[in-house]
Amino acid sequence: MSVAAAALLVLAAVLGALAVRRVEVGRAPRRRPLVGVRGDRRRGSAVALVLVVLVGAAAALAWVGDPATPWLRSAVALAAVAAAALGGGPVVTAVLTAADPERAVASLRGDAAGVADPEVLRGGAWIGVLERLALAATLLLGWPEGVPVVLAVKGLGRFAELAETPAAERFIIGTLTSVLWAGACAGVAVLAAR
Repeated sequence: MSVAAAALLVLAAVLGALAVRRVEVGRAPRRRPLVGVRGDRRRGSAVALVLVVLVGAAAALAWVGDPATPWLRSAVALAAVAAAALGGGPVVTAVLTAADPERAVASLRGDAAGVADPEVLRGGAWIGVLERLALAATLLLGWPEGVPVVLAVKGLGRFAELAETPAAERFIIGTLTSVLWAGACAGVAVLAAR
């Protein structure tokens, strides 16, 4: 069962990486926003839902399975860190869009800054990848004290930008979603190792 859990985590990592790459490649040449009009928003939500289901299924398989061998524990841990880092982006974007769908659509038309505005908290996607990587790694290495360290570094780095209300809201929602996603992925590895 742990092999299947590892495979689902790898699938979640690959799907997340492909979704992020699709957004970044589509956005770079034409400056397309991260969250598009209805079709892109629905597709993003569907990808996020698939990622959540994959990690949930991996957790269920790890829970009902026998304890993994040492090499399989390592494989599941690596897959969990990859899924946390790469699969979290679409999930965070879907939650941000769900939190304020009107602002996301308004920013596409240029009416307001919001989820889709690349100028609000620039670099957030890459910071999120590194944040989730660090969070999952510290949890799996048995150093939960690393979680507040990672969050403090992120908060201090964004301190000046958080004076704006949309930026502060986006920061809080994105950070909490990232922490929950990284914890869920790390939890799969913990279940496989028990």
